[in-house]
Amino acid sequence: MSENAPRELTLETRASIADIPKSDWQRLAGVSNPFLRYEFFQALEESGCTCPETGWAPSHLVFKHEGRITGLAPAYLKTHSMGEYVFDWSWAEAYQRYGLPYYPKLLIAIPFTPSAGPRLLLDAEVRRQLTPERLHDLLDTLTHHLGAHSWHLLFPNAEDQQLLAHDDELHRIGCQFHWHNHNYHSFDDYLAALNSRKRKSIRKERRQVAEQGITFARFHGKDISDQVLAAFYVFYQATYLKRGQRPYLNKQFFTLLREQLPEHMHVIMAIKQGEMIAGALFLSGQITLYGRYWGCLDEYNHLHFETCYYQGIELALALGLTHFDAGAQGEHKLVRGFEPVITHSWHGIQHPGFRDAIADFTREEADQVQGYFAEAETLLPFKQQTPQ
Repeated sequence: MSENAPRELTLETRASIADIPKSDWQRLAGVSNPFLRYEFFQALEESGCTCPETGWAPSHLVFKHEGRITGLAPAYLKTHSMGEYVFDWSWAEAYQRYGLPYYPKLLIAIPFTPSAGPRLLLDAEVRRQLTPERLHDLLDTLTHHLGAHSWHLLFPNAEDQQLLAHDDELHRIGCQFHWHNHNYHSFDDYLAALNSRKRKSIRKERRQVAEQGITFARFHGKDISDQVLAAFYVFYQATYLKRGQRPYLNKQFFTLLREQLPEHMHVIMAIKQGEMIAGALFLSGQITLYGRYWGCLDEYNHLHFETCYYQGIELALALGLTHFDAGAQGEHKLVRGFEPVITHSWHGIQHPGFRDAIADFTREEADQVQGYFAEAETLLPFKQQTPQ
């Protein structure tokens, strides 16, 4: 720790977003990122989606210096690993084989959201003075105090990674596929940047959707009617039920989201013969469109690609956004011009033996991900590998 580091900095938790003054949260988080809005966490808690009964017990971090709140972070005490998108099931199984508890764990993340962004909401002075060693010490001490066995910070941005870069902790990487606006003014501009074969393929897919008699309608914020929201929720549920799972989010959450964060919320509906047949929900930030949830009841040729990706690109263009994060997974995005992006997470494993074993795993995994990322870059469908 540097001589100027805030030695009096303390780290506590709060069992509800309501226990943190909204003014402090907004001061440190701002209001441009939908996943960092106070109202977003309020909707999750008021709807019962994040609570001890669902295995998502709010334990939001509060950094204090000389009694004043100087930092915050969304955090949860977890009793499972669902809804995280950085998979540690094999770690939990290894603990179980040796008769050791893996849960509870302290998760610093946005629930059900694999999108990178700020996680440590620190004021400028604390961020300037805080060192990775001091931060990890604070997190390790808090983890022990909470009776947890590890801490995990998922999808941090570059600024937070500078505070997390510590040789004694575990760093994982992953790969997603995002769309970037390289000075496109229309969807045709985007298509013009692709090679001929891919351009023709996308036009064929879009034409085949239209030939099935399917059209699309956009709804924004409080213009999303109860009828549209109800239809969307049916489609959203279907996505999980088809896999034999229960959905993470309930209808009340989406209703609260519409009421409290209308400026960020967008729904695109697929319509056939006057009936809504599929839908996708998007959230918009300052420069990024986030594609979050989608569903349908019946299968239609290319409908998923059109609703979630091509309509999403058109929405991003219409909103003047330069980046489209369509969510986790999906090599199928690569051939449609979504470029590979490295994602990050950091993990504080308390058990020394398992920490060493998991460190070996993360190093091997990182080599594989880097190789995958490099190969993906060579498969982009643009006329030039790196669009200008």
